[in-house]
Amino acid sequence: RMVAAVLAGLSLLSLLTCGYLAWGSRRGGGGEAPGNLLGEEPAAGAPRSQPHIIFILADDQGFRDVGYHGSEIRTPTLDKLAAEGVKLENYYVQPMCTPSRSQLITGKYQIHTGLQHSIIRPTQPNCLPLDNVTLPQKLKEVGYSTHMVGKWHLGFYRRECMPTQRGFDSFFGSLLGSGDYYTHFKCDSPGICGYDLYENDNAAWDHDNGIYSTQMYTQKVQQILASHNPRKPIFLYIAYQAVHSPLQAPGRYFEHYRSINNINRRRYAAMLACLDEAINNVTLALRKYGYYENSIIIYSSDNGGQPMAGGSNWPLRGSKGTYWEGGIRAVGFVHSPLLKNKGSVCKELVHITDWFPTLITLAEGQIDEDIQLDGYDVWETISEGRRSPRVDILHNIDPIYTKAKNGSWAAGYGIWNTAIQSAIRVNHWKLLTGNPGYSDWVPPQAFSNAGPNRWHNERVSWSAGKTVWLFNITADPYERVDLSARHPEVVKQLLRRLSQFNKTAVPVRYPPKDPRSNPKLNGGVWGPWFKEDEKKKKSHKSKGANKQKKSKNKKKAN
Repeated sequence: RMVAAVLAGLSLLSLLTCGYLAWGSRRGGGGEAPGNLLGEEPAAGAPRSQPHIIFILADDQGFRDVGYHGSEIRTPTLDKLAAEGVKLENYYVQPMCTPSRSQLITGKYQIHTGLQHSIIRPTQPNCLPLDNVTLPQKLKEVGYSTHMVGKWHLGFYRRECMPTQRGFDSFFGSLLGSGDYYTHFKCDSPGICGYDLYENDNAAWDHDNGIYSTQMYTQKVQQILASHNPRKPIFLYIAYQAVHSPLQAPGRYFEHYRSINNINRRRYAAMLACLDEAINNVTLALRKYGYYENSIIIYSSDNGGQPMAGGSNWPLRGSKGTYWEGGIRAVGFVHSPLLKNKGSVCKELVHITDWFPTLITLAEGQIDEDIQLDGYDVWETISEGRRSPRVDILHNIDPIYTKAKNGSWAAGYGIWNTAIQSAIRVNHWKLLTGNPGYSDWVPPQAFSNAGPNRWHNERVSWSAGKTVWLFNITADPYERVDLSARHPEVVKQLLRRLSQFNKTAVPVRYPPKDPRSNPKLNGGVWGPWFKEDEKKKKSHKSKGANKQKKSKNKKKAN
């Protein structure tokens, strides 16, 4: 009770002293930050020439799963790069693969691209909407060579959705969300299986040599750097498959982790060790080929870890796929000789959408006024330690996720239907409604046994019918003390903010699966199956059929 009282006092004090409920006139989508650098001189601390941009995205890495967060897994490369750069310790992503990747590449929240529900499935005729300008497209406009290596997971049902059609000069990697690390095969369901390794727009059968994907992708990055002229700017997006399931790793990486009894945790540790070594090799290549001194290396996980697959988010609550901090608070850092405050920690609010405007500004590009972004330019925040222009994050509004049984408009004070899954952060406050997902705290000792063990997990039994939670994340980053009953006015303010965001949302894009997506119909390969010509033929046929019907109707009428 004393802890709850103290936290409540801190929450109320922060509200009164800083005016956290006066959000003013910011638009529903996040909008442009005050003092946006459109058309202005580069900010202090910005590099004098266009920097090389290397964005490394890990897959399913848990918040605790890095050496400098106290993990038993050794990550010397990540620890060193982060220590010499700027650690992002108030950094947020989305709880799953597709949402994080779409927001990185567009600078927009899911509600503004129609991808606010789940992920893009392999058999769905769906992809990142083609009317969205992408980060590589904007960088190409100002002379960058753009290359992607790794996992795409933004849809491929038609050729126009492919990475090479969305701004990348080259692409080498996988289109789906997961697959075998050695054979690169993926089964979406029984009998629906195919090969998933691409070079540009074609299946990369020539590269099917049984090489572990983390190592294969690193070799490709080294080849790109060796063949490119370092005097010309390059954008390199490296989206590693690791440490996403299936849990596979070369045998030698298990050497230091045989003492871990939990088989999933042991495999996960080996995968992460291999990933750490790969990033070291990328860094060495940047130095060897003359890129490093004018480079910006950004490292991020795409979402929280999955405890059942070996990942740990301790001491945060929840896991991948949830809007608890364990699902959305990520490992992230920036390493660059161009940083002003090297060796520092940034505790200002940063979100994955912020990379879009930040990197375009650093690249001396222009952000069109008609692009309604949700991200902010946070370079001065990271490099110089200034205050972040961001004061809120819409974690998401998912109108078709399983509704909370006891949610209602009444529980949302007539402002919001609390049956809907949603989450929002405004300054210190975080509000969740609906069904936020798996809510346990999973401490390290949960991985002490040979199999998954939930006996060590900490759980909270909420009162029946609960569909609203409020936390002061600054005072209580582990989400242990719900303050919704103590601060109903704060709850109302955040519900109103959710309602404002929801007015700007576009319809959800989540179509049913298309049987034409079966790789058996495409040479055994996952790839584009939707043909524009077929659509036109169908439309011509339907028009012809309509004309025939009309003529028949006329005859009948006569």
